Amino acid sequence: MKTGVFLASTTGIAFLAVIVFAIVIGLALLAAGMGVGIYNKLVTLRNRYKNAYAQIDVQLKRRYDLIPNLVETAKGYIKHERDTLEAVTKARNIAYVASQTAASNPGDATAVKNLGAAESGLGSALSRLMVVSEQYPDLKANQNMMQLTEELTSTENKISFARQAYNDSVMTYNTDREVFPANFIAGMFNFTAAELFVIDKPEQKEAPKVSFS
Repeated sequence: MKTGVFLASTTGIAFLAVIVFAIVIGLALLAAGMGVGIYNKLVTLRNRYKNAYAQIDVQLKRRYDLIPNLVETAKGYIKHERDTLEAVTKARNIAYVASQTAASNPGDATAVKNLGAAESGLGSALSRLMVVSEQYPDLKANQNMMQLTEELTSTENKISFARQAYNDSVMTYNTDREVFPANFIAGMFNFTAAELFVIDKPEQKEAPKVSFS
C-alpha cells in the first residue's frame, strides 16, 4: 500500500516537474521571440534613418558642386569682395569634408552634429555673398548667375525636405530604442542614439531667398 502511494506521489511530482519545465521553456521561447522581434525592428528603423540620410547626402553633393561655379561666376564681377568669396569657398570645403564623414556613418552622432554646424557656417557665408551680389546690377543680370542661384535655391529646398524626413526617422528610432523592453535589447546590441540633423542658427534653416531677375 505504501509502495503504491509512494509511486503515485513520485509520478505526481515528476508530472509537475514536466509541467514547470514546459512552462519555463515556453516563457523562454516567448522572451526569445520578443527579443528577436525587437531586435529586427530596431535594425529596420536604423536602416530607415540611414537611408533617409542618404537622400540628404545626394542633395548636399549637388549643392557642393554648384557652389564653385557660383563663386567663379561672381568673381568676375565682384573682384573687390575677395574675403566674401574666400569665406564661401572655405565654408563649402569644411562642409564637404564634414558631409563625407557623416555619410560614412550616419549613426555617428558627433559627425552629424559637426555637419549641422558646418552647414550653418556655409549658409551664413552664402547669405553674405547674396547680399553683396545685390549691389552689382551686372552680376544680377548675368544669365549663368541667375541659373546657378535658381538651382542652388531648388537644391536647398530639397535638402530641407530630406532633412525633415531624416529627422522624423531619427525620432521614431530613438523613441523605440528608449522604451521598455527595447532599451535592454538596444543596450545589449549597441543600438546607439541617432543625432538629429539640426542647423544651429534658426535663420539659416531656410535657403537664402535672393532674386536675380
